[in-house]
Amino acid sequence: MKTILVVDDAPNIVELVRLYLEGAGYATVVATDGPTAVDLHRRLRPDLVILDVMLPGMDGFEVCRAIRRETDTPVIMLTARTDDVDAIVGLELGADDYVTKPFNPRALVARVKAILRRTDGTVRLGRPIEVGSLRIDPRRREVVLGDVIVELRGREFDLLAALARDPGVVMSRDALLEDVWGTDFPGETRTVDVHVSEIRKKLGPDGPVIESVRGIGYRLVPGA
Repeated sequence: MKTILVVDDAPNIVELVRLYLEGAGYATVVATDGPTAVDLHRRLRPDLVILDVMLPGMDGFEVCRAIRRETDTPVIMLTARTDDVDAIVGLELGADDYVTKPFNPRALVARVKAILRRTDGTVRLGRPIEVGSLRIDPRRREVVLGDVIVELRGREFDLLAALARDPGVVMSRDALLEDVWGTDFPGETRTVDVHVSEIRKKLGPDGPVIESVRGIGYRLVPGA
């Protein structure tokens, strides 16, 4: 049975999320403040964390940062803001997805299922991919640019590999969501944009270029 750590200081939200998660067959553990969430994650190593941004003691961003220093545990951030600020910050810190309050609990469970299914080893394996000076080894989950290893998070690796399988071919944001996050992942296309931004930073000026194609998506082209 998969274990989900639910972190929120609002009792009604905690109970609602717990009810739907347990109804879907997951075990749940609850934290109502940031420090407790970090401690429970360190001790229990849950399979996924649902994490509110506004928390006493330590906000959700700091909790996410602490989790990412230790593991690649999937994180879904909850935010009460209607703009993209919290979502962008959370995704840049390594969160896998975000949900805006108020939310449909069934949709939240669907996201949990999609993310866990993706992290259960369904990543497409195959022979190493080379694009210019970039080499991607799906089996080793290793990216090398020239002679330098590029450290990518799990989703970043999968996204770069998806683009590299067909260099020069434009992939829509929806197609990338389906390929990388799963066929029934009900996430936002903004998730793709933030992950692409992080990959670009890590590849730097010497790597292949991830070009934006206005209104469609992205394509990967070799560097000089």
